[in-house]
Amino acid sequence: MAGEQRHVADLLVRCLEHEGVTCVFGIPGEENIHLTDALAASSIRYVLVRHEQAASFMAEIYGRLTGRAGVCSATLGPGAINMLLGTADATTNSAPLVALSAQVGLNRIYKESHQSVDLVSLFSPVTKWADMVLTPGAVPEMARKAFKLAQTERPGAVYLAVPEDIEAMAAPPGLAPLPVNTPRADEPSRSQIERAAAVLDGARRPIVLAGHGAARAGAADALRRFAERLGLHVATTFHGKGVFPDDHPLALGAVGFMRHDYVNFGFDESDVIVSVGYELARINPAGDKRILHLSRFPAEVDASYNVEVGVQADISATLDALAAATSRRWQPGEGGEKIRALLADELARGAGDDSFPVKPQRVVSDTRAALGRSGIVLADTGAVKMWMARLYPTYEPNTCLVSNGLSTMGFAMPGAIGAKLAEPGRRVLAATGDGAFLMNSQEIETALRERIPLTVLIWEDDAYGLIKWKMDLELGHDVATSFGNPDFVAYAESFGARGYRVSAAGDLLPMLTEALSADTVSVIACPVDYAENLRLTDALGELSGPF
Repeated sequence: MAGEQRHVADLLVRCLEHEGVTCVFGIPGEENIHLTDALAASSIRYVLVRHEQAASFMAEIYGRLTGRAGVCSATLGPGAINMLLGTADATTNSAPLVALSAQVGLNRIYKESHQSVDLVSLFSPVTKWADMVLTPGAVPEMARKAFKLAQTERPGAVYLAVPEDIEAMAAPPGLAPLPVNTPRADEPSRSQIERAAAVLDGARRPIVLAGHGAARAGAADALRRFAERLGLHVATTFHGKGVFPDDHPLALGAVGFMRHDYVNFGFDESDVIVSVGYELARINPAGDKRILHLSRFPAEVDASYNVEVGVQADISATLDALAAATSRRWQPGEGGEKIRALLADELARGAGDDSFPVKPQRVVSDTRAALGRSGIVLADTGAVKMWMARLYPTYEPNTCLVSNGLSTMGFAMPGAIGAKLAEPGRRVLAATGDGAFLMNSQEIETALRERIPLTVLIWEDDAYGLIKWKMDLELGHDVATSFGNPDFVAYAESFGARGYRVSAAGDLLPMLTEALSADTVSVIACPVDYAENLRLTDALGELSGPF
């Protein structure tokens, strides 16, 4: 922007540039035209979307993958309210996000007025901080505070409202963005490490539970060193998938399924859980176990998550220090191998099943084969998430993304746009149920217009499959879960995207391979046999622990 500051909006955009913002996702409105104009004149890419909810999901996933706050923008009133869902999703999923919206001018905010809603009060419960710019001079400080809070552990969303008349005011001379200071994690306390080591030395069968906090901290290598040095099995949360590779001999897979799954057996027989970058919103398998909580922030209070020793510090440094201070070493039993074998066998049997509609296991297997080791899949909320989270082998952090804090439907399609902009060199796939897809499918047009290649795989069953599954389990029948669908191929092609329909199980993998290699948006409709849902939960209910 060459340093020009005609309006407060220009100053705000200078602050965004100074924070390293490269993309803003949003829809302009009458009340923030100066901000939109300033963005157009800046180095920041303004991604015009088709719904503000989608903008917030794009910003959330962009922030989750980059570690820098994703930014979404909307007008006042209904536009801002539409942006609320993805903002809440970001906070509950610990993703850094800054949400900006217009607000009515200060000259009428104190009275009943057109489109006037108390937006700060709406956003406050779902953000780390929500406020309104009341004077032009506050912009640099408020912008810096917003990004600092959004990006500091535990990361989350921040909201700023900019009144229409403030945005259009002349920027005071001499104001400039504040210096960016990046907080560094502390080294672990020696006394806390010694206490944690004493607990481990007295443990009979410790187990590691790794969450997404370990991925955010870049602690995957340290986690592997820790597990290998001590001989400990590692399970992850759904949200933490990939922070410990699923093909490692000490890997147990992901815990969090709605029934007692294979991975839970490792926790059944453990007496100490080493919790690494874990957050209670994901899943709580602790029960009466002794807990070592290794994270950047203190654990939430919970009756069944009673922390014996907490170490709040740099996670990699903590893991290395604890491994060095622990005198015991364990010989991994056969249980971990059995659990991995059960999961691998389930996936292999699915890969060889040619029945149609396609079995979920076959869809997971073909998705894994098509994406390669480092491709990114976003598994939308629904039955697709349960199958992908428990069965999809994941080898690198942030390559299998779910919403497991708020568990929001409809994030995967727009989120894939944010993912591709954050990681342009990787293949990106949105795996979504038909119910979730149509919640934000309009963003196909955004991806095409912005030339963002990605693939959408629709698990089609003409129902809200996860709710039907739960009703069948709990009630013995289901109600109000079925619906009709459009012709998804024709629907995709109407936007100018490529459309595919799977007519036999053998179609899926070549279609995925072709679509993921194409330099455009592709939509694949795949009928899925969700009769497997009840077969799975029935089978798990009959299991006895293999550990």
